[in-house]
Amino acid sequence: MLPTLRQLQYLKLLAEHASFSRAAEAAHVSQPALSAGVQELEKVLGAPVVERTRGNVQLTAVGAEAVRRAEDVLARTEDLVEAARNAGKPLSGRFRLGVIPTVAPFLLPARLPDLREAYPKLRLFIREDLTPRLVAGLKAGQLDAAVIALPYSAAGIDHARIGDDEILAAAPVGHALAGRGPIPPGSLKAEDLILLEDGHCLRDQALAAFDIDPPKGDDVFAATSLHTLVQMVSSGLGVSFLPEMAVRAGLADMPGVVVRQISAKAPRREIVVAWRTGSSRAAEARLLAEALRLD
Repeated sequence: MLPTLRQLQYLKLLAEHASFSRAAEAAHVSQPALSAGVQELEKVLGAPVVERTRGNVQLTAVGAEAVRRAEDVLARTEDLVEAARNAGKPLSGRFRLGVIPTVAPFLLPARLPDLREAYPKLRLFIREDLTPRLVAGLKAGQLDAAVIALPYSAAGIDHARIGDDEILAAAPVGHALAGRGPIPPGSLKAEDLILLEDGHCLRDQALAAFDIDPPKGDDVFAATSLHTLVQMVSSGLGVSFLPEMAVRAGLADMPGVVVRQISAKAPRREIVVAWRTGSSRAAEARLLAEALRLD
């Protein structure tokens, strides 16, 4: 006897909500029905999957492993349903796309109108988030594809290229690095930098490109967005990094900010559409990468 998809879904929702009542609400069933489904799953597996205490639900080791495997089974099942519904109709129906914050506001407004015209039956649901959470969403079947920036190491993920995006420096007017021409190697120092908060891949990619250790200490300013970062540069707080696509979109067009290339061989990040290895929507993700290609 094997677990049913419904039983696996109940367990997955229970893990997400840590409550039988909230999991039942998310599953649109009664709490006794969900509880009975979980008990049947435990009979099939021959081991408890949750520890039931008053006001708290915690997975057992067997339950945690079952959830991990259930996420993959449910994701592949959803892929199968979507592929069957849209057979012969690429990029139609629901498509859940994740995009990192340092790409979304600069790439999507320019490309989505043409994408909608080319694929009028596409229903695109967009989620903006940091790369680690987007990759986790791909693996859990919560996303069909994600626009991220490489280099980024993630097992079980395939990708198709959109294009390269140069990393530029932004300095306050009057700063020693605000002159003309590319900034020579070795000119950027950790103490001069203001950066995006930890978790943004652009921060890590820029620091790695220049072999700079990130500034340490709680007194270091860390911005939550590129817009905030540019305002801080304009206020004279320091030097930072900006993606070329953001500069082209006019993000740095404000008083007090000078944008410069960095050295003759400028660092770049590769923008890609990524998807879970084995996804039935891989062909559509490749089509999406073609539609989003950088000029």
